Amino acid sequence: MDKTGFSHHISQQLNEKLEGIRDRVLAMGGLVEQQLAGAIAALVDGDAAAAQDIIATGQAINAMDVEIDESCVHILARRQPAASDLRLVIAVIKAVTDLERIGDEAERVGRMVQPLEQLEEQKDLLADIQSLGDGVCQTLHDALDSFARLDAEQAVAVARRDLDTDRRYEALITRVMQQMADKPAAVPSLMKLMWAA
Repeated sequence: MDKTGFSHHISQQLNEKLEGIRDRVLAMGGLVEQQLAGAIAALVDGDAAAAQDIIATGQAINAMDVEIDESCVHILARRQPAASDLRLVIAVIKAVTDLERIGDEAERVGRMVQPLEQLEEQKDLLADIQSLGDGVCQTLHDALDSFARLDAEQAVAVARRDLDTDRRYEALITRVMQQMADKPAAVPSLMKLMWAA
């Protein structure tokens, strides 16, 4: 094994292409991390201008998704990679699809940003959304880190931690629904928070 974690190849060119793809996935992941954290902050702060920046970032993420996907298809078609490299290419294809989807969800959260005065009554829910979002951002960061290191144990730990995120999400949705029952006039704003969560 060389320092990158890829097996030695007869074709150094394939090795370089795989490293390049991994680097581009990590760059895309970093951009998605920024977009997600920014969307959560814009929602919690009621910052419409920041939300527009988050929405605009989506185009760059979509372009990266297409470019990485095309590179992977090119490797599959032209290089016919061996087992370990084939698994890497397939994992990359799945990962960039998920990263692009996370970017789409961050854009959607950006579109739900409401003026801060409309959010005054939901400060406690916004604090919960911030906490849930911080946990999700950390999970995304750790998932990308496990990919960068090709660390299977860390990847399994990240997947297990997602169960806690699911529980926190369900508790937040229960609170939002209770507030809807208690304050029918606030239902439109609460619906946006529920969809953002």
